[in-house]
Amino acid sequence: MRPILFHVARFGVPSHEFFIVLGVLAAAAVFARETLRRGLTDERLLWIVAGSLIAGAIGAKLGNVLRYVVVTGDSSLESAVVRAGRSILGGLAGAYLGAVVTKRLLGYTRKTGDLFAPAVALGMAIGRWGCFLSEQVGTPTTLPWGLRLSADALARVPHCPYCKPGVALHPSFLYESAFHLIMFALLLWYFRPRTTVDGDLFKIYLLAYAVFRFFVEFVRGNETVWLGMSASQLFLIPSTLLLLAYFLRNMPIAGHPPSSIRESTPIRFSDR
Repeated sequence: MRPILFHVARFGVPSHEFFIVLGVLAAAAVFARETLRRGLTDERLLWIVAGSLIAGAIGAKLGNVLRYVVVTGDSSLESAVVRAGRSILGGLAGAYLGAVVTKRLLGYTRKTGDLFAPAVALGMAIGRWGCFLSEQVGTPTTLPWGLRLSADALARVPHCPYCKPGVALHPSFLYESAFHLIMFALLLWYFRPRTTVDGDLFKIYLLAYAVFRFFVEFVRGNETVWLGMSASQLFLIPSTLLLLAYFLRNMPIAGHPPSSIRESTPIRFSDR
């Protein structure tokens, strides 16, 4: 596709890194807006964000190391760190764990998932464009929007036996970008006024993405490891079941309140 987005003097700006940075900046802006809107000024939130970013970066790298070793057979530490790429699922898991650990270290007890949810969704919508421009786009398709790559672009796609001239491919990363952009809008203007428990907004986002990602994996072209499913899908199955179990357990029943109770001040009408 286009691994170098543009040049500054003789320095080529990588598409992947450019859109990741742009996504992080957009996410930071949304996060800051949400904290101000909710009147949260605790400086510990900055440390929680930092902990999430660091752990997310580590998780994203570790999430792809095993896949790189299996596909290439290269188990050297240097190659795995430099060439293994990053995993979005590993990054999300790492960021979530980083936030939990940092909060416990700081003694911050308020839930922060609702602050992160729309920010992460917008950041992912932007960041996926970097993946689209620099990675294998998807499996063959007969749909009218399938992409036909040039010979130069095909030469930069390793381990893809069906990536051939004239073969249309699913723009799977654009599917993901569109999904996250839609979720960003839904989280802010539909789900946020209707959630009744702190932290549920982020869980709604995670559940929606887990289901979407499970199905989009079939057109991603990732290696299958068991029963025709990729490692990402095998990770998503228990994750989805846990999230479903949470919402089923907290589903309100007639005459009985949900088992979780909102910990923060209820949203005022003006906040809607």
